[in-house]
Amino acid sequence: MSSLLFSPLDVGGMPVPNRVAVAPMCQYSADDGCPNDWHLQHWMMLAMSGAGMITLEASGVERRGRITHGCVGLYSDANEAAIAARLTPARRIAPVGTKFGIQLAHAGRKASTHLQWLGGSPLLEGQDPWPTVAPSAIPQAAGWQMPEALDDAGIEQVIAAFAAAAQRAARIGFDFVELHCAHGYLIHEFLSPVANKRTDKWGGSLENRMRFILAVASAVRQALPASMPLGARLSATDWVSGGFNPDEAVMVARALKAEGLAFICASSGGVDQNAKVAIGPSFQVPFADKIRREAAIISRAVGQIDDPLLAEEILAEAQADIIALGRAFLADPRWVWRAASALGEPARLVDQYHRAASLIARWAPRTISEREDA
Repeated sequence: MSSLLFSPLDVGGMPVPNRVAVAPMCQYSADDGCPNDWHLQHWMMLAMSGAGMITLEASGVERRGRITHGCVGLYSDANEAAIAARLTPARRIAPVGTKFGIQLAHAGRKASTHLQWLGGSPLLEGQDPWPTVAPSAIPQAAGWQMPEALDDAGIEQVIAAFAAAAQRAARIGFDFVELHCAHGYLIHEFLSPVANKRTDKWGGSLENRMRFILAVASAVRQALPASMPLGARLSATDWVSGGFNPDEAVMVARALKAEGLAFICASSGGVDQNAKVAIGPSFQVPFADKIRREAAIISRAVGQIDDPLLAEEILAEAQADIIALGRAFLADPRWVWRAASALGEPARLVDQYHRAASLIARWAPRTISEREDA
């Protein structure tokens, strides 16, 4: 019997050759939103991986919506041209059928920070900080910048920025778009009672707190060709009492499906620095499972699923439709090739690397216990 991990899937009318996805991973190496030679080699490495879906890193829809000075953006003609110039060669060397997408994002109150490897703390005076925005004037944590609470005009400006970035993504030639609605960034901030204390139509009840995400989703869906799938990464829980929770995540997923979204990547956390997160292999799979079953939408499981047999098990138990990996691809760009060998499937090696097939097969883990004993 063929493995599920290497079986094809239709995602919103887009055929995907397997169930392995590259999760978006910020590289913090851009110049005013423009990717460069680092991104060229990184995207080409991912292109050769054999993953069916590759989602490029979170890209700010506004300049102020970047997390750091090094984050990719899609808010200018220069950004659009730089992304297109580096995506084209990556697409050229990818195995046939590989689908490329981009994650559109706005960092909200978590913007204007140092690069990740410099600590990720807020930029200080003299370090070229910029004003941040949020649903409410509540900082991310003590010592963080006080964000400006967006008024109605500001909210509409951000919605329009998402739509404009989506149009740019379509012109570049991406196969799909993903909205970043997780990890404490702006869309998640509106969803979470931890960050959203508004008393107008944008806050309070879940119906009001989800108004922003639905407005963004609607605007982006309308800005994209009908044939271009749209999905979202959603933090299904804040991991704190009184925060956004899995039951609410299901309701949001249902509403997003009604807006035309094709998939949900179920992640968690990020809005509260003090949250106690039970991190471990498959720790977020129950959220993907719940959303898949209760919202009847394609779900993507993500978070420390780096064992091919575990990935296969999750799919076999119908807990998710797609398995996404991030750090595992940084550690092992050939993860998909080894996973194929472990599951008895042909690896989608690029022609120039076929001579390594026997070595990849020898290195591939055969059982979970073998992996633990190694």
